[in-house]
Amino acid sequence: MAMTEITRRGFVTHSASAAVALVFGGVADAKDDGDSSPRAGMTLGFSTYGMKSLKTEEALEVISEIGFDAVEVTVWPDWDAAPARMDKERRARMRSKLSEEKLKLTSLMEHVSPSADEAQHQKDLERFRSVFELARDLAPKDPPVVQTVLGSGRFDEKKNMIRDRVGDWVELGRQHGVVTCVKPHRGGVVSQPSEAIWILKQLEQPRWARMVYDYSHYIFRDIPFVESIREALPYTSHVAVKDTVRKGTGTEFVLPGEAGTIDFVTLLKELAKGGYAGDISCEVSGMVWSKPDYKPAAAARTCYTNLSSAFEKAGVKRR
Repeated sequence: MAMTEITRRGFVTHSASAAVALVFGGVADAKDDGDSSPRAGMTLGFSTYGMKSLKTEEALEVISEIGFDAVEVTVWPDWDAAPARMDKERRARMRSKLSEEKLKLTSLMEHVSPSADEAQHQKDLERFRSVFELARDLAPKDPPVVQTVLGSGRFDEKKNMIRDRVGDWVELGRQHGVVTCVKPHRGGVVSQPSEAIWILKQLEQPRWARMVYDYSHYIFRDIPFVESIREALPYTSHVAVKDTVRKGTGTEFVLPGEAGTIDFVTLLKELAKGGYAGDISCEVSGMVWSKPDYKPAAAARTCYTNLSSAFEKAGVKRR
C-alpha cells in the first residue's frame, strides 16, 4: 500500500542517511540548544495530563515552581493545549513561557487509534499534521516527540494495518522534523515492548519512529522488569513513570513512587547504563485525576518528591 506522498521503499531510501547521526536507543547527540549526550543526564518532567483543570500556562508555572526540568503537554482536541486552541500569538507566548519557566518541552501527548477506514485515516493524518506543526512552533530548535497509544483489539489481527497507518504518521512527522512515538498500553492492541518493536522494525526508521517506555503497563504480567528495559531501550525516546497496584482481579494506576511496586532507582540506573539521555516524565493516570478530591499541584509535588529522590539514589545527573 502506498504511503502519504512517498512509498515505503522510497521513504526508507530517502531517510536512511538522516538517521545515522541522530537518535539511537535514546542516546542523543548534542543539539542546537545544549548538550543532550548521555553524560549530561536526564530531565525529570511532569505531564499536563495530570492537570486538565488548569490552563496550560498556569500548569507550566506550577510544574516549574515545584522544581521539574521538563514538561509533556497534552494536546487532545478537547484539552486546553489542543492545536485549534493555540493560535499564532498564543504559541509565541507559550514559547516565551517555557523559556521563562526554564522547562524543556519533551513530548506532546496525543490519543489516536489507527483506522482501517481510509476516510478516517485521512482525518487522522490532518490531526497529526496540526500537532506536528504545534510541536515545531513551540520548540523550533528541538521539537518534542509526539506520542500516542494505538487503541484496542487483537495485535495479530491488526498489526499490518497498524504498521501501515503508523508508517504514514511517521512519514508526515519526518516531513515536519518531528519524531513519532508509539506507546504500549495495558489492555491495548499494542500492550508490550515486543509488539511496538515489531512495528518499528517493519518501518525501518530508527530516527523518526520510536516508542515510549512505561513499565506500569507491564508489571504483574509475564514481562520481567530489567529485561523489558533492555529490550525497549534501543527504540525508546521517552520514558513515562507511574505505579500500578493490584485491585481485585485487575490493576489500578497510582502516583509514581506511591505504592513502591516499581523500582525507579533500578530503572534510572539501567537507562543511564544504556545511554538514555531523555526525559523521565511523571504521568498521573485518569484513574487518579478523575477522582473528585484530586488536587493537581499536590499530586505533582508527590511525584517530584518521589522521583527526585530516585534520581539521587541512582546517582543519575539531572539537566
